[in-house]
Amino acid sequence: MLVVSQKVGDKLVLSSGITISVLEVKAGKVRLGIEAPKEIKVKRESSSSKTDRNKVSD
Repeated sequence: MLVVSQKVGDKLVLSSGITISVLEVKAGKVRLGIEAPKEIKVKRESSSSKTDRNKVSD
């Protein structure tokens, strides 16, 4: 696992055209923006709800 410290506005660029942006840090929560090609599924797992959500493309 790679652990990094980022500031609002910073981005992480991964292979396959995936970019993760730090949008906001407020009240113990971090908002991230994820850009990925449509063919890449993005799953979210929450420690509180353990639900998965697939990326919806319009």
